[in-house]
Amino acid sequence: MYGETSVQGSKNSILPILAATVLIRGQTVITNCPRITDVDATLKILRHLGCVVTREGNTVTVDSTDVNKYDIPEDLMREMRSSVMFLGAIIGRTGKASLSTPGGCEIGLRPIDLHLDAIQRFGVNIREEFAKIEFEAMKPLEGVNIALSFPSVGATENIILTACTAKGTTVITNAAREPEISDLADFLNSCGARISGTGEGTVVIEGVKELHPVQYRVIPDRIVAATYMAAAAMTHGKVRLTNVIPSHIAPVIPVFEEAGCDISISQGSITLTAPPCLRSIKTIRTMPYPGFPTDMQAQIMAMTTLCHGTSVIIETIFESRYKHVSELLRFGAKIRVDGRMAVIEGVGSLTAAKVIASDLRGGAALVLAGLAAQGTTTVENIKYILRGYENMSGVLTSLGCDIMKEERNTADGGKENS
Repeated sequence: MYGETSVQGSKNSILPILAATVLIRGQTVITNCPRITDVDATLKILRHLGCVVTREGNTVTVDSTDVNKYDIPEDLMREMRSSVMFLGAIIGRTGKASLSTPGGCEIGLRPIDLHLDAIQRFGVNIREEFAKIEFEAMKPLEGVNIALSFPSVGATENIILTACTAKGTTVITNAAREPEISDLADFLNSCGARISGTGEGTVVIEGVKELHPVQYRVIPDRIVAATYMAAAAMTHGKVRLTNVIPSHIAPVIPVFEEAGCDISISQGSITLTAPPCLRSIKTIRTMPYPGFPTDMQAQIMAMTTLCHGTSVIIETIFESRYKHVSELLRFGAKIRVDGRMAVIEGVGSLTAAKVIASDLRGGAALVLAGLAAQGTTTVENIKYILRGYENMSGVLTSLGCDIMKEERNTADGGKENS
């Protein structure tokens, strides 16, 4: 795998930013928007709420002047778990909301208790019945102090969205520090919000009366960038990634260097050159940012299957994020899982297999294994991969990989991609 490619816009930034447009009366333009199915689902929700949405390439325009609904239908909620991020924006705009339980990748419990507890602190009544959750603010929203028991990205985003037009000051303690939260705050601040402290653990939001529309460019996707770095490492290649913010990728760089890769960083780009033989990684522990991201655990596990020696991964964020292990074993990998710990014994080579993706990042890991395996690999159920990677097959092909996406008829007359 050799060559250069530009990294798409961030999935985990664009989704809350699109949700935030609900708070804005007027026409907002978002650029560097990735063409992924999670964005498609988000745009469906915006249209349902009454927004006028247009898309041209990687630019999305949202006119939220005439928002006239406050519910998200169950079929739209089921398309992605992160649809719960609309909660704060809808309540901030309409004073009420109606949601069902969210869908998306099945990587374990992702309870929304932190979201509900925080929203309730703003004076919002919550009623649950028949898998529906109803929210109603009995009076104008007022700022509050909220200490999160865990630095949840989604809860931090929902609190920010709820607070930016609430009266007074909201303080979030133990807030998540991910770059995508800073991106959301930068977008909102450009619209007239007053948010400070993102990336530092304590976020302060001074409520404003209204937000105004702007044009805004979303940051690059650090997980996509790191995924292609892992692909280059596994294929003993060299890749230069442009449209990146190297500091955002900093938590994964030591892992690649420990494996023997050479990393070269310049402004807006990063280059990885792989060694002839990858070295094992002593221990990787997933942690909230700025620790090693759980969203890279599966891809790095795929890489360690080819590292010389024994590597250890400890997953601390999600309790069921090893579903890709059984599929990696089909390639001839040697992996043993004990609770939240996975021990990977490197093998000399992988053998092609027919595998099935069960979540977004695990699916990406199977593609990486297929790139490095001897023979032809088929990855089925790639609907999960399409949730977060824009034209992955096209990008990898441009870097010299032999990969193709194809659509086939199913037994029930439907269509599936592999």
